[in-house]
Amino acid sequence: MSVSLIRRIASPKKALTTVALAAATAGMAMSATPAQAATDTASSARTIAHRMIPDDAQYNAFSKIVEHESGWNPSATNSSSGAYGLVQALPGSKMASAGSDWKTNPATQIKWGLDYMNSRYGSPVKAWTFWQANGWY
Repeated sequence: MSVSLIRRIASPKKALTTVALAAATAGMAMSATPAQAATDTASSARTIAHRMIPDDAQYNAFSKIVEHESGWNPSATNSSSGAYGLVQALPGSKMASAGSDWKTNPATQIKWGLDYMNSRYGSPVKAWTFWQANGWY
């Protein structure tokens, strides 16, 4: 085995740093780990929701429901009921009324969920009050 091959095997951190530097220089980004990607998705969905729901009390109530229902995961699926998305619509296809990209777009899911909470309960705050009393909404 050559010395240079042994060095390459013995220093994977340096090799990874070199690849990352080359990618950055070329204008490319290294892909995130799955955990980081999930955190980024949840953070992005929260940001979108806050833009769509500027009132802090309404946003906080909406956020609490979504945190309990899906953990801010837009592709969350309930294995027993089939409820889907951030707001756990049942069936998930109901969200198509807010946009054809309902399966993948957090903004579409948020729009549908907000419309649902407003029409059924009057507001996200009232939906959260119901959720606290019943464990569902």
